[in-house]
Amino acid sequence: MAESALLLVIQKIGTALAAETFNFTIPLLARKSAAVAALPNDMKMIRNQLELIRAFLEDTGRKGCTDRVIEAWTAQARKLAYDMEDIVDQFIYVVGKHNVQEGSWWCCMKKIAKKPQSLFTLDQIATAIGGIKQQLRELKENKDWTQPIGGVRNDILATEYDSHYVPGQDYSIADDELVGIDKDRKIWIKSLLLEGGPGRRLIALWGMGGIGKSTLVNNLYKSEASKFDCHAWVSVSQSYILEDIWRNMLRGLRKNFKEESDASNMNSTVEKVEKMSSEELQAELKQILGGKRYLIVLDDVWRPQHLQEIQQVLIDNGLGSRAITTTRSEEVAEVAEVAEAGCKIKVEPLDADDAWRLFCRKAFPRFENNICPTELVQCGKDIVNKCGGLPLALVAIGSILSLKVRNVRVWRLFYEQLNWELHNNENLSHVEKILNLSYKYLPNHLKSCFLYCAMFPEDYWIQRKRLIRLWISEGFVPQAGALFLEEVAEGYLEELVQRSMLHVVERNSSGRLRRVQMHDIVRELAISQSKKECFSTTYDDTHVRDQHVGLDSRRVSVLRCKNGLGSSIHPAARLRSLIAFDSTVRSSAPLFPSESKYIAVLELSGLPIDTIPDSVGELFNIKYLGLDRTNVKKLPSSVTKLHNLETLSIRDGQCLSLPRGSQRLKRLRHILIYKMLDKTWSRFRSHESMVPFEGMWDLQELQSLHTVGANKVFVAKLGNLSQMRFLLITEVKSSYCPQLCDSISKLRHLSRLELRASYCEEVLQLDNLTLPKRLDKLTLVGGLSQGFLESPFFSKHGDELVRLELYYSQLVVDPTPRLYRLAKLSRIVLRSAYIG
Repeated sequence: MAESALLLVIQKIGTALAAETFNFTIPLLARKSAAVAALPNDMKMIRNQLELIRAFLEDTGRKGCTDRVIEAWTAQARKLAYDMEDIVDQFIYVVGKHNVQEGSWWCCMKKIAKKPQSLFTLDQIATAIGGIKQQLRELKENKDWTQPIGGVRNDILATEYDSHYVPGQDYSIADDELVGIDKDRKIWIKSLLLEGGPGRRLIALWGMGGIGKSTLVNNLYKSEASKFDCHAWVSVSQSYILEDIWRNMLRGLRKNFKEESDASNMNSTVEKVEKMSSEELQAELKQILGGKRYLIVLDDVWRPQHLQEIQQVLIDNGLGSRAITTTRSEEVAEVAEVAEAGCKIKVEPLDADDAWRLFCRKAFPRFENNICPTELVQCGKDIVNKCGGLPLALVAIGSILSLKVRNVRVWRLFYEQLNWELHNNENLSHVEKILNLSYKYLPNHLKSCFLYCAMFPEDYWIQRKRLIRLWISEGFVPQAGALFLEEVAEGYLEELVQRSMLHVVERNSSGRLRRVQMHDIVRELAISQSKKECFSTTYDDTHVRDQHVGLDSRRVSVLRCKNGLGSSIHPAARLRSLIAFDSTVRSSAPLFPSESKYIAVLELSGLPIDTIPDSVGELFNIKYLGLDRTNVKKLPSSVTKLHNLETLSIRDGQCLSLPRGSQRLKRLRHILIYKMLDKTWSRFRSHESMVPFEGMWDLQELQSLHTVGANKVFVAKLGNLSQMRFLLITEVKSSYCPQLCDSISKLRHLSRLELRASYCEEVLQLDNLTLPKRLDKLTLVGGLSQGFLESPFFSKHGDELVRLELYYSQLVVDPTPRLYRLAKLSRIVLRSAYIG
């Protein structure tokens, strides 16, 4: 995880050293002290050193090193990366390339240079850089401590780490305890295995770690392998070397042959196999498999390219041969689905009844029918719910509780400290190890994104758009070609789902993720990993007296808080995110620590707060400000100083306008401001919109605007918002429509449009509307001209629509003959749309 922290600061240094920045800043730096003048070269040197450290950590990570010396050294490197990130943010603030005040950039720089009372000065930054250089020297010297870890010892550690992949070793569930592994699914797999045509078939089972994939396949393998001419079980895992996989497969197949059963013959065979080259292994395997009906199990495959490489030897001999693979990745399972539809099977968590049955079998093995005593039922149910249908956890925890006193107090105590037990109870260590493997082998760019999800409360449904905006605000999502950052981030989210790190709660009508959720035990492990790496802390002071967030935590998620937010966090903490979920936090207390000027995310939605302090203007680094469902009626004028602000969200709140000067917030990407009046949408006017402010049309990076009331000036200037993707405008009058059509036609990235007339009888004259890009979603509220559904706009864009909503359209001609021809439409809402 330190690699992710290093990557983030390396990217930030690259931004700070960008040529366009220093075209302006070098003259300023040259007139300052020698230390200040040396800042560009010093930062380049630090970036180079950090790149070497990151490469070293990635190398040790690949070797599976878990040595405590390495861990301590890594923690020092992580701390240095965090310190350097703070300094780079200071530097960008002082000599940023953007115009942060009215007037020319150079005038702004002169003003900053003359104001030592500013948040930071160049001399302070130069001094801090000197401290970083000294830390780097010490870190380099301390690296000598890590050297004994190299060579053979790393290989031993890696072997020990992956030892649970020995076939059968981690199958804690006996054959007669396959509770909840659906009979229909088992029959389905058997039909795929034993029935069907003579062609070779690849079957893939996928799902999160510990879900029972290998257990199910192992059960089938033992019962059905004898029906094939030859068979082999091969554990793949992350320690992937193709030749070793083929060698293990060949060894397994040779055990099927009686003529090699004597010891001397077996020994010579083993020696022969060990000496074979890649080409010889392939030839031998193809020769053996070419004339026999075979069954091959490839257990725990992590990457699709691995499966594609391995199956080169699994030739289709026309004898009904089968291969089964288990994986945590949907991408790997897709290899089977591409070959033959229906061969990709997702193994889901157990439902509540089956989970309870499995738990009771392990917790009460000597009780008749494994019946749980009445007094333990509620506590037992709580424990089972915590396991989230994960057989691995249910079996392990049930087995531990079978040895404990059957007492409510003892069981309740175990439940309340389950997180501690996962890390410290040796009987649960395999659970932690197996689940943590999924995190360990995540690409670095996904590790921060995954840990961020653990900041949300247990069982929380995380909305895609919100999560993506938070990731971007944190700097986790780099630019990738011409894609929007939001598109890159959505790809990250889909990848986490495909890797079984997050579960899909809901997809929208077009198949895109809408809400995801983290498994309870996976979340507990992620929270512990976050604390270990100082990534984040989840705060709850309802059970622990005088609990507070320390200096080292970069982010804090407030789940429950009896005291004020600011007073519960160390005053010198340099937080990057503060997300509050407790709607009972006292509104009279400070909202954030006075020293946390580095905050990038301040999410206060749902809190009973009435005002935002003027000191919010000192949060120079803030990119995300969330005030949904609060009682804040007016933002302080200091908000206009937040020149890095990207997302401003005040949905279903009381504030419907922004302070004078908000046009200075040039980096705004999402403005989400409205007040709901009718959540049932039964009234024509369902919500109030924000008032457009002077200069809103100059925010060139704006992508989402929800919701703004129309006026003549805004409608005329709307075309300047060239990056707009989601636009919702209310109070539209018929007289605005010609100009509105012209302005909207300039929005080349627009994919979702919602227009609401000023009153029910107002007609939206949109027949002449044209767009350079076809819309995905269209909502129109108000009267429509009778020929609109046959207009050039609808003829051109209608076939691409996946969602269409028409309210109060007053159409007198039946619209359904036209609508049924829209091939991609997946959702349609018609309310008072047809009066014929």
